Amino acid sequence: MMERADSVQKLYTRMRLWEFPDQYVIEPTDGSSGSSLAVSRVDGSMKLIDEVPECTTVRVPKIYTIFGVVGILRLLAGSYLMVITERECAGSYLGHPIFKISSMKVFPCDHSLKSTPAEQKAELEFSGLLNVAEKTTGLFFSYETNLTLSAQRLNDLGDESRLLPLWRQAEPRFLWNNYMLEVLIDNKLDPYLLPVVQGSFHYFQAAIGKDIIDVTLIARRCTRRNGTRMWRRGADPDGYVANFVETEQLMQFNGYTASFVQIRGSIPLLWQQIVDLTYKPKFELLKLEEAPRVLERHILDLRKKYGAVLAVDLVNKHGGEGRLCEKFGSTMQHVASDDVRYVHFDFHHICGHVHFERLSMLYDQISDFLERNGYLLLNEKGEKMKEQLGVVRTNCIDCLDRTNVTQSMIGRNMLEYQLRRLGVFGAEETISSHSNLDERFKILWANHGDDISIQYSGTPALKGDFVRFGHRTVQGIINDGCNALQRYYLNNFVDGTKQDAIDLLQGHYIVSVGRDTAASSQKGGLESIASFPLALGLVFTGFLFATMSLRQVRYDFRHFFFSLMWASISVGLAAFVRANGRVFCNRPRLHNPPR
Repeated sequence: MMERADSVQKLYTRMRLWEFPDQYVIEPTDGSSGSSLAVSRVDGSMKLIDEVPECTTVRVPKIYTIFGVVGILRLLAGSYLMVITERECAGSYLGHPIFKISSMKVFPCDHSLKSTPAEQKAELEFSGLLNVAEKTTGLFFSYETNLTLSAQRLNDLGDESRLLPLWRQAEPRFLWNNYMLEVLIDNKLDPYLLPVVQGSFHYFQAAIGKDIIDVTLIARRCTRRNGTRMWRRGADPDGYVANFVETEQLMQFNGYTASFVQIRGSIPLLWQQIVDLTYKPKFELLKLEEAPRVLERHILDLRKKYGAVLAVDLVNKHGGEGRLCEKFGSTMQHVASDDVRYVHFDFHHICGHVHFERLSMLYDQISDFLERNGYLLLNEKGEKMKEQLGVVRTNCIDCLDRTNVTQSMIGRNMLEYQLRRLGVFGAEETISSHSNLDERFKILWANHGDDISIQYSGTPALKGDFVRFGHRTVQGIINDGCNALQRYYLNNFVDGTKQDAIDLLQGHYIVSVGRDTAASSQKGGLESIASFPLALGLVFTGFLFATMSLRQVRYDFRHFFFSLMWASISVGLAAFVRANGRVFCNRPRLHNPPR
């Protein structure tokens, strides 16, 4: 049912890129008989040619083996060609090979645009951002199937849609290189148009008695409000939210295919956190009068795509998160209906730091929704026996750590439900009854959570030891402390530049030559007393409190020591940064376009 027609023009799977003085030539080398693509190094214009031209200079052209064209990025400072230079097989999706991008390379096409000092400076800045972009993680693609669509949406494609090139079938919000493909689309270069998805892809095979099952977990990150942890929060006026990720859990057994989709995304209100060197910057709700309209747009979009919606809110009811929780809950009342529900579950209050088994209390509240809205089930002929009619939308503040623990719990219960339906499990049988399956399932979700977390926060997920081992460990708690400290550093001193690179690739910003990129320096207060010895002393004090906290953590997990730890480390890092002449905060430098 979901096979692609043979008549569809295939994508080139291996190419040779020739770097001539005046142009780049991309020559298919996978046995295809298609034309080569010539890209001008002067202005980025492109055309198809029948054969690679002969070299007319003494200099021998460089030759690269590439596995796909990601796209062309057009900037005021020139155009840039981005290609895939290394790939690795990640597995298969519905029988089609899936590849992970291991390495990309950017080739500038701007020879005519480097005349003035200002333009040369802009070129240098953009090159720096593109160097960051080259290192983008979690990119996947397929030459044969549409990775942007879940199995259910693929199954629902009409015959005419199946005949379209992959880029035309693609869901735009999950198409990571959507903006960069525009130039190739305009030039009708279908065999070169390779859809790329950002997210995660993991799978395993396990034996249950004489039965073999394959389980795949795939994540698709939305590009509408893409970004880094502190620089992309909440929703935009159109209802698109930060860190929106669709997660699909696939199970295949004896020709049957079961698919279950969950989603995560930031609280769909207008809110932000301004990076200010504190460990947890203040939550700021913006334009409160707009909250109902923004939330309604978000929920309406989800209902169109997924059907019924159950919003599971895991944030704290009190403290800094409390105001967000209260506003989210009260605003959801305006859109609540038979098909739209809101459930609040104070994860930290109920589960604490170790009692994650108490998530069963949450499952009891939502199990009726899951059973009623089900999952996709296809038989051996690819015929639909059952379909998913609704989706669980889970969020915490970052939609990373608490969210991944919760989604893995839901995924576990749904897999057990599917295996019982197919007769693999008995009525009381669970995943925990099979140690091999249990271990692999935990690792699957732990790796999935790490991937999503690294893309948004720069570090693996916290609380990952519970997902990976089924219980909290001392090593896991230590890792959480290190990762939290690393997040703090990245949020304050690295993610601004990374956000610029993301916005550049997604076409969310227009770049301008000659903008002021220097952050203003402020003096006084803490900075006036900053010195390296003081900073070093404060940092060591912070780690001392961290050690004390880890000893205390086995018994009562009081927040006192953690508060002291972060206060000391924050002060120490701030003093250290100022003592060494660093910029106060690494803020994004590009500006919003009048699009």
